[in-house]
Amino acid sequence: MSLAAADTFTPEEMEAARVMFAHPVDFVMGCAKIEQLPEPNLPEVAFAGRSNVGKSSLINALTGQNHLARASTEPGRTREVNFFSMEEKARLVDLPGYGFAVAGKKTTAMFQNLGRDYLRGRVNLKRVYLLIDSRHGLKPVDGEALDALDLAAVSYQVVLTKADKLRDPAEAEALREATAKAIAKRPAAFPRVALTSSEKGRGVPELRAEIAFALAH
Repeated sequence: MSLAAADTFTPEEMEAARVMFAHPVDFVMGCAKIEQLPEPNLPEVAFAGRSNVGKSSLINALTGQNHLARASTEPGRTREVNFFSMEEKARLVDLPGYGFAVAGKKTTAMFQNLGRDYLRGRVNLKRVYLLIDSRHGLKPVDGEALDALDLAAVSYQVVLTKADKLRDPAEAEALREATAKAIAKRPAAFPRVALTSSEKGRGVPELRAEIAFALAH
């Protein structure tokens, strides 16, 4: 099945993804320098987005482990590329927050550049999931992230988070459609926009299926 053209997953695909994520997922390491990255010997998918967009919460929801990825109480505290192993068969990667803005303090620029270096040089990277807060939609800093991903020629999928915070389902679907339209002409963008709520579990099983497909191809 081509996910680019499909609207739904088969029950078999959903179950296979559920089983894959039901297996143990373990924190491996956090890397502050490009030289520290593990060997690119396993397929990887990465999660990127602004601070407080809900990356840690989504990773925890996907894996069913409440404390696997640690959310910081201070925006921008994640300054490493964090790796999580899926039974030595694949890896989930948590990239530093604050998007890919060029401007900022020296330390901010340092860990943002680390994310850029990872994107440019990771031959085993299957897809990046760019998280966008549903309450705010695409912002200029997200545009910089989209540009960086297009420039790196890395396949990426936009994931709208915190959908439970919106007033009604119609608002969420309208945002999904508007976001898909906004990225439609971007060369590296995956055409389907995911809509999720880590707190309520909305869209999490479907995103697992998206990730399982990406890791396998």
